[in-house]
This record gives sequence, C-alpha cells and structure tokens, in this order.
Amino acid sequence: MHDQKPTSAELVTAALLYAGAKTVLTGIEACRLHGLRPSALPDDPELHVLIPHDRKIRSVGFVVTERTLRLPAPVNRTGVPLAPLIRATTDAVRRLIDPLVAEELLIEAIQQGKCHPKALLWELNHGTQRGTAVPRRILSDWVDIRSMAESRAKVLSQRLKSPPSHWNAELFDVFGNYLGRPDAWWDDVGLVWEIDSFDFHFRRAAYRRTVDRNTRYATAGIVVVQTLPSQLLDDPAGVISDLETAWQVAASPPRPQVRLAVAA
Repeated sequence: MHDQKPTSAELVTAALLYAGAKTVLTGIEACRLHGLRPSALPDDPELHVLIPHDRKIRSVGFVVTERTLRLPAPVNRTGVPLAPLIRATTDAVRRLIDPLVAEELLIEAIQQGKCHPKALLWELNHGTQRGTAVPRRILSDWVDIRSMAESRAKVLSQRLKSPPSHWNAELFDVFGNYLGRPDAWWDDVGLVWEIDSFDFHFRRAAYRRTVDRNTRYATAGIVVVQTLPSQLLDDPAGVISDLETAWQVAASPPRPQVRLAVAA
C-alpha cells in the first residue's frame, strides 16, 4: 500500500481484477505494452478490456468493459493478457474521433508493429462496426503499403515552394527506354521523389529493383530524392529541406532529356 499516484501497471492490474477471469486488455494501453512508441499514441485515461459475451460487468471509473463474441486468444506481456496487436489497434481506433489521430495510430501499428493494412482492415470488417467508418476509409485508401506512404507524401508536398507536377508518371529516355514510375516528378527541372517501402519490412525482395531503378535515373541525369516512409512521420521538416535542396540542384543544369507518360 502507498499514497502515491498509482502506476500504469497497478491500474492495469486493478482493471483485470475488476473484470475477472478471461479478461483481455486491448486499446491504447495494450498497444503501448506491445511496444508501440508512446509518443505516437494518443493519451487515454481509460483502460479498455474485453470480456466474454456471457458476462455482464459494467464499465466503472477508468475501466471500460466490452462484451464480445470474438474474445481473442491473449498475448502475454509481463504477465498481462493483451489482445493481439491487430485487435488492440482496431479496438483503439474505433474509439477515436479525430481522423488524423486515428491515421497516426494506424501508421504506427504498420511501421513499428508490422501489422499489414489488409489485416487491420479485415479485423475492422469482421468485428463490431461501431466507430469503424473513419479507420476503414483510411485503410481502404491504402490499397497497399506504397499507397499509404504516398498519401502522406502528397499532404507533405503541399508545404513545398514548388510542389511536384506529376504523381506516378512513367518516364522514358530519349531512345524510348523505360526509366521508372516515380512517386513524384517535377517536370520543369527533372527531379524524382521516391518513397521507398523498405522500412515497412514487407518488400525487402524489391530492394534490388530499387537499386536498378535508381541507376537508370542516374544514367539519364535525373536527380533523385529517396525517402523512407518513417521519415514522413518522424522528420517531415527534414524531408521538406531535402526536397527543396534537391530542387535547387536539379534546376542548375539543363533539364535531362526525358519524357513522361501520365498514368491514366
């Protein structure tokens, strides 16, 4: 016993004791205990727990109870039964009102927790539909990892003095040889911006293709900026600075002799 403010661990223990056997911790606190960065998670004074559907235990104080027919098999972390990260994340975003906050949490689960967007979307579609409209729309827009990063890049590009002129335009050299289909292209100066998917850990096999692509760009005299998806979230100012500097470099020599074909 002590008269200090209870620790997070003590609050979690109290919530589990209150809700009883077979209780599973989910939501923001479960995401934190799974190892997602606290700085990327919204503050939540409540603890969200899942209980079997046939038990009736009311929410009280800082404990939010949710009866479910889909009680997940818990993942044990330091003695705490946690919902798997995919379930914990979707339970968390269902209770978030701000779409930007929901987006940040989903990105964190994908980047740091290695949850695939399709798996998160599947969980949202197969659980309760309450509060899922915003996260389902976000995840549906991210057809794959690449489009998720590109979505964030497009928002960030609006802060540039000279935003890209084209997105996903195919580039060819003067002989008609295919060079690539960069995420962003500045046609006035011949600058390419590629958002790599390497740090998402899903497409490491594509690394060699990335090297070959960048070699084709360099041979054609194209200035290239490569950005990791995590940089868009962790260091947007640094990304902006890199792009502004690259634009100045690309604008110095004559524009490379390449042509583009805009994707339909």
